[in-house]
Formats: sequence, C-alpha cells, structure tokens
Amino acid sequence: MSTTYTIDTATSRANPTPAPLKRLTVPAIRKRKGGEPLVMLTAYTVRTAQLLDPHCDMLLVGDSLGQVIYGLPSTVPVTLEMMAAHGAAVVRGSYHAVVVIDMPFGSYEASPQQAFESAAYLLKQTGAAAVKLEGGEAMAPTVRFLSERGIPVMGHVGLTPQAVNVLGGYGARGKTDAEAVKIVADATAVVDAGAFAVVIEGVMEPIAIRITEAVACPTIGIGASAQCDGQVLVAEDMLGLFERTARFVKRYEDMAGRISAAAQTYAAEVRARSFPGPEQIYPPKS
Repeated sequence: MSTTYTIDTATSRANPTPAPLKRLTVPAIRKRKGGEPLVMLTAYTVRTAQLLDPHCDMLLVGDSLGQVIYGLPSTVPVTLEMMAAHGAAVVRGSYHAVVVIDMPFGSYEASPQQAFESAAYLLKQTGAAAVKLEGGEAMAPTVRFLSERGIPVMGHVGLTPQAVNVLGGYGARGKTDAEAVKIVADATAVVDAGAFAVVIEGVMEPIAIRITEAVACPTIGIGASAQCDGQVLVAEDMLGLFERTARFVKRYEDMAGRISAAAQTYAAEVRARSFPGPEQIYPPKS
C-alpha cells in the first residue's frame, strides 16, 4: 500500500488515505520508447500533484520551483533542502506517476561521490523514484556512477538553466553546426552511461529529432520537437499563471485571470458586507 492524499471537503485539509499501489516504474517508462508519448508536468505541492497525477506518466519536481514558488531570479540558488521538502509533498500527493526530482546546482557537479550522497539524500527524504541532472559528456561518469548504484537518472541536455551564467541567457541552443554536434554528443553520452530518459530543452528542432532517433531511451522534449518520445512543461506556465513565458509554452488555461477575477469579486463582497452570508456563519440555535 502507498499513501496518497485527498481533500476532505468538510475541512479543506489534506488527509492521508491508503490507495492501492498503482504507480508506474522507471523500467516501464524506459519501455515506452517509440510508443505512446509520455506526459510529464512539474509539481511542487501536494494539491498540484493530486490534480496532475491521474493525467501524467511522470511528475517532475523541478528546480524551477526557485522561480515559480520562491521568486528567485534563476534556479542557481535552489538548495537540496528546498528540493527535499517539495519532493516529499509531491510524492505524498500522488500514487500513479513516476516522481522525478531535480538535483540542484552545486549538489552533484564536484564528483560522482558528491552526486551519490545528494541523490541518496533526496530519494530517502522524498520517496521519489529518480533524480534528474543537467549536463552532457562531462556528467556521463556521474550518471554511470549513480546508475550502477541503484539510482535511476534522467539526463538533461540542450538549454540547461543551471548553466545560465555560462550560456548568457535562455535562448535556443544548437544554432551553429558545432553546437548542434555537441548537444547530440552530450545526449548520447548520458544515455550510454545509463540514463533511463533524457530531457531535451530549447534546441533547434532537427537536433531533437536526431537525438530521438539515435538513443535507445525516451526523449522528453521542452521547446524541442513533437517527435520526441514525450513532453514536459512547467505546470504554472501551461495553466497561464504567468504573463511572460517562453516561446515553447502553450497556455491551456488563464488561471491568472480567473484568480484575479475571483479575488476582485471577493474583495467587492467583503467591502459591501455581503460576505459572509447566512450560509457561511454559525447563527445561534433558536
């Protein structure tokens, strides 16, 4: 039995209820290469995980939470403790999707041993199934080190946000032949080292197609190509909670507008003393 959380409508609090263990596994994800496209979204909280879990094959606890949740200028300041806290919440709020957690900047680059200690900490603290790390050929030995020690690893190549200070921004990668060759080599290296899947972010489309055709594991696109084996987006971007988003984001809702309108209506009713009404107060019994 695993534990997921449902909302008790009487109290609006999350209460643990047992649910049958139906969670997908890392090997099952790997076998989806070339099959039905994999669906992946980010999640950072229990309630978001509850809502997204039935529709997703994987939930990514992304270090994008630094910007989305904490208002940081980039993902660089995100800590292991932040990832652990949000990762545990997402695991508690889900029972179907494979939960993958980002390893934050500075937690894995120094050595394979450092990466193992950080990854083991995250998996122990959260119950997540796998970790994701950025980087290509330089990180291949680390991917191999983790994989051989029982830690499933998802790779991430192309636009790597943790390297924003080196890249000089968030523009699409692979515009030159040399850079395109390097991205393909990066993806091949981490897959050959044992990655069970690889995210391809912000690259010229032919590069994503070439990688997808070349590697044996699923590719997950974000600003890449519909021909990847799956797709991932930041849920808050997809839901329209932010006015500014990347070119590769499609807004499926206008949650920012809906929340703003609801808050405006609430404020008007409070000021008019029409809220709370008879249904929301506790009158004395006659």
